[in-house]
Amino acid sequence: MQASEAEKPRIVILISGNGSNMQAIAEAVQNQEIDAEIAGIISNRPQAEGLSKAQAMGLHTDIIDHTLYVSREEFDHALIRMIEDLKPDLVVLAGFMRILTADFTRYFEGNLLNIHPSLLPKYQGLNTHQRALDAGDNEHGVTVHFVTEELDGGPNAIQAVIPILDIDNAKALQQRIQIQEHIIYPIAVKWFCEGRLNMNGQLAFLDGQELPTSGIQLHS
Repeated sequence: MQASEAEKPRIVILISGNGSNMQAIAEAVQNQEIDAEIAGIISNRPQAEGLSKAQAMGLHTDIIDHTLYVSREEFDHALIRMIEDLKPDLVVLAGFMRILTADFTRYFEGNLLNIHPSLLPKYQGLNTHQRALDAGDNEHGVTVHFVTEELDGGPNAIQAVIPILDIDNAKALQQRIQIQEHIIYPIAVKWFCEGRLNMNGQLAFLDGQELPTSGIQLHS
C-alpha cells in the first residue's frame, strides 16, 4: 500500500456518524495543507450524516451496511475488499463505530489510524469524558494512534491535552475535546502522508525518532 513518487498518497476514511473529523481532514487536503488525495469515504451506516457532507465536497462515497452480514468476520472481509478497490496508502477511522477483527487490523497494520477521546492508555473504550470526571482528573484529552489488534491499544502518535475545569460536565468536555480532534487528526495524517510518521513493531516513530508512550503532546 505505497504510492509511487509521482502519485499523491491516497486516503480512505471510514465513518459511521456525522463525519466531523472526516470533514476536517478532507478540508485540509482540499486546502493543500495535506499533500494527498481522498480516495473515498466509506460508511457502515447508510443514513450517516457524514455521507452528505462528503458528497457536498465532491468526494467518492461507498456504503457497506454491517446489518446485512451474518458475522463480524464476513463484514470485515467485505470491507477489506471495498477498501482495497480504492488502492489506499492510509486508512483513517473517523468515528467508525465498529470493533474490528484481528484479520482486519493485521491486514492494514501500520497504515491504519484511529482517534480516541482520552489520553490513552487511560480510558480505553466508551464514556471517556465521564470516567475522567469521576476519577477526579485534572486533565483530559484526545489521542490519534495506530490501530492494532488490541482495542485502543496501538502506539500513540499525537495527543491534545486540555485542563478539566470545575464547571465541566461530560457534554462540555466532549465539545471542547472535539475542537482538539479537528486540530490533531489532520496533523497526524499530514505527518503520515509526508512519510514522517510510521509504525515499526509496537512503536511509533516521527522523523525516525521513537515517540514517547503518549506520542507528541499539544497542551491548550
